[in-house]
Amino acid sequence: MKEKLYTIPLNDAVNADLECPFCFIERNVEQDLLDFVLGSGSSYMESDVREITDREGFCRTHFKKMFDYGNTLGNAWILKTHYQKMNTQMKEQFAHFKPQKSSLMGKLKKPGTGSPRKNAIGIWTKEQENSCYICKRFADTYARYLDTFFYLYEKDEAFRDKIRNSKGFCLSHFGDLCEAAEDALSDKQKADFYPEMFRLMEKNMERMAGDVSWLIEKFDYRNKDADWKNSRDAVQRGMQKLKGGFPADAPYKQNK
Repeated sequence: MKEKLYTIPLNDAVNADLECPFCFIERNVEQDLLDFVLGSGSSYMESDVREITDREGFCRTHFKKMFDYGNTLGNAWILKTHYQKMNTQMKEQFAHFKPQKSSLMGKLKKPGTGSPRKNAIGIWTKEQENSCYICKRFADTYARYLDTFFYLYEKDEAFRDKIRNSKGFCLSHFGDLCEAAEDALSDKQKADFYPEMFRLMEKNMERMAGDVSWLIEKFDYRNKDADWKNSRDAVQRGMQKLKGGFPADAPYKQNK
């Protein structure tokens, strides 16, 4: 099947032959978004972009990655107007706040146990914590890549063969793939897809467990001259397989 512009990144991710093609895509898209937000194009100086980032903010993870990326002035400009937005919202929340009436049962509960209280300030701060410009843009892009995966899986036999012979996926992205399959595939297609993917994951999870086990064995003096096989980077690959991402990656920095 002839490649199309929107299928190239996914094919590149599969051809990279890593533990998870979607981790590869996630890293590339996230780096592109960091470049967009803070890079030499100075998107943070565009009023329409800043209006959105002021409203949506950034999560803890992406604030850390923005700090690691560099561009002190860019980060400061983003924070300056975001603080203006946040302080206005916070004052509005305080002005309308009314504490709940205490109950005997509530007093007997230890903080952090039982059902969460409907505290308006707590709800508002949680909303800010979960709001992130980069996370939202990535989620939109990721959804399109999932659609592209199933398009290629259905239409391109060569792509399907590459998936069958791949290292599978990390558990996190595999879960997303299975959820997306419920809407993307027919009942007949699901009957083939799930057993095939389950075999792929079982094989590669066992392979990964074997690599980790052999890495441990290599620390035994009796195996000091034995072949490392595929175990030298088993720790970072093993972490990726379980939770996604690239644990061994250095922070992504601005290309000055």
